[in-house]
Amino acid sequence: MTEARRDNEWLAAGNADVQQQALKDFATARSARFTSGFGEPTWRRKHEHEGFRVIGTDRVPEYEPDGSPKLNQKTGKQVMGRSVVVQRLNRRWAQVKVPGCGWVRFRLSARGKGARLPAAKTFRVTYRNGQWHIAFAVIPEPTPAPGTGGVIGIDRGVRITAALSDGRKLNCPQLTVRERAQIRKHERRAVRAPKGRALKAAAYAMVAGLKAREVNRRKDWCEKTSTLLARSYDVIRFEKLNIKNMTRSAKGTVEQPGRNVRQKAGLNRGILAQGWGLLRQRTEHKAPGRVEDVPAPFTSLRCSACGWIEKKSRKSQADFVCVSCGFTCNADENASINVAAGQGGIPRPRRTVGAGGVTAANGRSSAREPQPAWVGIPLF
Repeated sequence: MTEARRDNEWLAAGNADVQQQALKDFATARSARFTSGFGEPTWRRKHEHEGFRVIGTDRVPEYEPDGSPKLNQKTGKQVMGRSVVVQRLNRRWAQVKVPGCGWVRFRLSARGKGARLPAAKTFRVTYRNGQWHIAFAVIPEPTPAPGTGGVIGIDRGVRITAALSDGRKLNCPQLTVRERAQIRKHERRAVRAPKGRALKAAAYAMVAGLKAREVNRRKDWCEKTSTLLARSYDVIRFEKLNIKNMTRSAKGTVEQPGRNVRQKAGLNRGILAQGWGLLRQRTEHKAPGRVEDVPAPFTSLRCSACGWIEKKSRKSQADFVCVSCGFTCNADENASINVAAGQGGIPRPRRTVGAGGVTAANGRSSAREPQPAWVGIPLF
């Protein structure tokens, strides 16, 4: 890096710390090819993922978890760590020193007492959809458990984003009908506009802004919902779903093989718009060690009252009527109760001969029906 900055004026005009962090990010991307299974790093597209990472310039003393000063094992001196230079301006605004730019103002994401100045060593500045964002690398403290011993089960779906075992149903906010109409209008304008014209770029920018609004709403809902779950319950159980495989492109049939089958694209968009993975991830971050995954098989077919498993009990997408005990409940709420029961679930009862209940797939009872007993009765 030193030799390259000496030979190139445009490289020397930039900040050395930012360029070194870019090299570290590139090295991480190269190593991810072997550790995470990703391919070779590719060039970033224009106006996408624009940003840079900055390491702190201030030196502050570091301490051990018990409060004692952290000493260097070789020299015995106090270890001095890096810190970002941040100053508060008022309740909502602060400023940070960016190399090459000086002091830059930013708005704190939290209000009131939660709007604390970040004690970070690095931060990243990004540009998305016409807006600049700054993110500080801070490890948040876990949310303390309430200590009541409460257990909650969460069933995730498309119509109802999160159905809780206590009866509540939470839905992730989506774009309104008017906003979706605006997206379609601007997409038509972009397609009809000549290539290279400013009208095409402006129309696509409007579409990107509306879609970014939906993403911001989804992230905000996941943050608030995960905080609510972490503060209200000691154990949080999610239905274990492989979202990556669920949203893969369909490969067609044996007779007509293919990819990107259109009848599945709408389902994939509906699943990804609910934020299933983000909700599970943020809940784990805020409640480490208190989040569990329950296997998904039979959670929607098992009766939460008696434990009987039968496909015909699921009358529709929203109705569940047990064919064994007659228990009636919302299908999503019934599944969430089964998720809250844990790995083993509600035990399935054992049926004796003549006890009734549907046990075969064809709807017939496996128990043999009792035959009437003929008793001799004198006529005279």
